Amino acid sequence: MAASSNSSLSGSSVSSDAEEYQPPIWKSYLYQLQQEAPRPKRIICPREVENRPKYYGREFHGIISREQADELLGGVEGAYILRESQRQPGCYTLALRFGNQTLNYRLFHDGKHFVGEKRFESIHDLVTDGLITLYIETKAAEYISKMTTNPIYEHIGYATLLREKVSRRLSRSKNEPRKANVTNEEHTSVEKISSLVRRAALTHNDNHFNYEKTHNFKVHTFRGPHWCEYCANFMWGLIAQGVRCSDCGLNVHKQCSKHVPNDCQPDLKRIKKVYCCDLTTLVKAHNTQRPMVVDICIREIEARGLKSEGLYRVSGFTEHIEDVKMAFDRDGEKADISASIYPDINIITGALKLYFRDLPIPLITYDTYSKFIEAAKISNADERLEAVHEVLLLLPPAHYETLRYLMIHLKKVTMNEKDNLMNAENLGIVFGPTLMRPPEDSTLTTLHDMRYQKLIVQILIENEDVLF
Repeated sequence: MAASSNSSLSGSSVSSDAEEYQPPIWKSYLYQLQQEAPRPKRIICPREVENRPKYYGREFHGIISREQADELLGGVEGAYILRESQRQPGCYTLALRFGNQTLNYRLFHDGKHFVGEKRFESIHDLVTDGLITLYIETKAAEYISKMTTNPIYEHIGYATLLREKVSRRLSRSKNEPRKANVTNEEHTSVEKISSLVRRAALTHNDNHFNYEKTHNFKVHTFRGPHWCEYCANFMWGLIAQGVRCSDCGLNVHKQCSKHVPNDCQPDLKRIKKVYCCDLTTLVKAHNTQRPMVVDICIREIEARGLKSEGLYRVSGFTEHIEDVKMAFDRDGEKADISASIYPDINIITGALKLYFRDLPIPLITYDTYSKFIEAAKISNADERLEAVHEVLLLLPPAHYETLRYLMIHLKKVTMNEKDNLMNAENLGIVFGPTLMRPPEDSTLTTLHDMRYQKLIVQILIENEDVLF
């Protein structure tokens, strides 16, 4: 089904150094259909109904049959009533007239009204949204099924301004060295453009660490008309019209979200904290090679703590460690963790370990956990090392780079074993459960796997120059 007309969003051109910017064409067909959808018409019960639920109004007609409901609706498009089931007292039904027939929906209430996934403050809103959805999906079923076949996303916005940026990822084949890839971007100035392109605009002389990141889409209710930034079509309905990436703000239809590339560029304004934040999200938002908390803590530890007895094994005061965590969450890379503020180096090591424990996806990810454990069980040392190397290459690039940097640091710790009494095995005991956790929250699995977790970290430390 062809779109009836198109309306464009006004925009302006980029600087003379870049090609002339053409704003996206927002497709108006589905918006026009929403405007044409039948309006709800409440059929009021002329009498007072006994035992009417307090959350229903005069549209509730009590216990009546489907035939009676059909008669009350009178064939009026958009007309609706509520009734109690004759067969199942205490169960309620929405009877709605649409497409020259009466549709019956089981109605629920848990503080909000719903017949499916969406929840509404009022029956009127539920019916309005339902009529819009029914009308659009009836009139434009074929059009909707083809919305993702020619997306604007492939031609503008992310895909245009980030083509250079996303063409060279840190995700390498096992035959390539896993080193951080840094590219200097050309200065691109975009004065007034859509939100899609604005998030993708590059700042002058930024270094961009090109880690691939999936979008973090969540169902979202848009206030006022919104268009999908993938297919350029209207996002219909009253509530939960689509999804929004909570990291970069990209707005798309739920069905379009399955086709969006893994090119999320997190907006720093949306990242509220450093701890408990997804690692890849954090490094992309701050445009750093590794989480700044890792770099800053390791720099401080290596400057004044490598010879400290029991380094990483001895715990610092919990409240002081929490202070460091709050400092990073509040001040980011400007957090002061110097000796004048925290003279006990164990507070800094504790803060670093806490950062890794708080990661929603562990540094050694859930996806690779079982493969690492299986590798650790291999008895032949050479085969075990090769297996560990193979699994390392499956880690997301930002996780790989952070693990590589941490292992180089821990190797330095072991080189001072004479003073700090910490060898690779001791550090494996400390960092095993800190860096890797089983996907299922099972105490039994964790206890069973502890020796293998320890062994994996020990192998990574002892062989960091070979494995990375």
